Amino acid sequence: MEPITHFLTGACIGRAGLNRKTAYATLAAVLAAEAADLDIVWGFAGPVEGLKHHRGITHTFIAVPFIAAAALGATWLYHRWVEYYRARRATAAPSPEPGAPTRPKPQPVRWLWVYLAAIIAALSHILLDWTNNYGVRPFYPFNPRWYAGSFVFIAEPALWILLSAALIIPGILGLAEREISSKRTPFRGRNWAIFALVGMFLVWCLRYAEHAQAEDLIRNNPITTVPVDRIAVEPYPWNPFHWHAIVETQDFYQFAEVNSRTGDIDSDPQTDQLFKPPDTPAVEAAKQTELGKVYLDWGRWAVVQDIGQVQVIGIDPPQLPPGRTWTTVQFSDLRFGYDFRGTGGRGSRGALGGAVYIIDNREDGGEEMSGHEQK
Repeated sequence: MEPITHFLTGACIGRAGLNRKTAYATLAAVLAAEAADLDIVWGFAGPVEGLKHHRGITHTFIAVPFIAAAALGATWLYHRWVEYYRARRATAAPSPEPGAPTRPKPQPVRWLWVYLAAIIAALSHILLDWTNNYGVRPFYPFNPRWYAGSFVFIAEPALWILLSAALIIPGILGLAEREISSKRTPFRGRNWAIFALVGMFLVWCLRYAEHAQAEDLIRNNPITTVPVDRIAVEPYPWNPFHWHAIVETQDFYQFAEVNSRTGDIDSDPQTDQLFKPPDTPAVEAAKQTELGKVYLDWGRWAVVQDIGQVQVIGIDPPQLPPGRTWTTVQFSDLRFGYDFRGTGGRGSRGALGGAVYIIDNREDGGEEMSGHEQK
């Protein structure tokens, strides 16, 4: 999922009761819930390196204790800063007058509970990323297989509303309480946080069931007359009943828009079909480049196509002497090649496409992904 959902989930995990056990539980949970995405630093080495390491080792079960420890360390540093600031303020403050009310003692810090909160939040990151169609490799490096639920869109507004409400509404109610009463309720928002987490689980259950229903509709109502090798069903945001289906046959891919509530399937054999491109020498050479190896390791629905001498955005074509030629080999993944806004259209490459210039059908003449050159 995108960072907003991870941060909000971490905050709700901390406020669901762990914050009653120790100070900083919510802070540690928020940090650990998003810390796995620090693998984006690999993107500074180029887009191919970014793809190679994204949702890699930091998104595995073996990394969870270390991710949680990093969040714990950051929380400890913040605690030390707070204690230093509090000590300076106490030293500078005048002595309290006799009978003056004393400040309430701060909530004690129980570091094992802080670490437990970080562990739970770090695990939530893997779980949330599994629900969408990008997937995770939680057992890497022992098992390099990608796992993807593909039943929740990578950015789901319904979850934003649910999780945000659990954090905002208690704050509004707290302001109203202070206006009408001098009493302040500690740890406000626990029930709202639990409600949001349960609500997120129920959204998942609905989407999972509808995903299975959409897949069954495709299997029981074939959109092509030739044997089917495999099927994928991809989600849309907002609407849990609207799905994009991909059907692979020996020679082509067939696409369809599925309504799992009504049972309607919309697929045109003329416009919603993509024939598999031939394996030219340039395609075979492109598969052996760094981009090709990384992309095919990740792209479970990858399509590799020789599109001729076409310049791509982000990288200039090679300048060659007479007698030498170049061609462009394009990489795309059908999981991300549909218009998620719901129009049913398909782009030529999708959001996570790449391209390689191949010189004389054997040499790498430059690599590009998502409009950025791989240096």
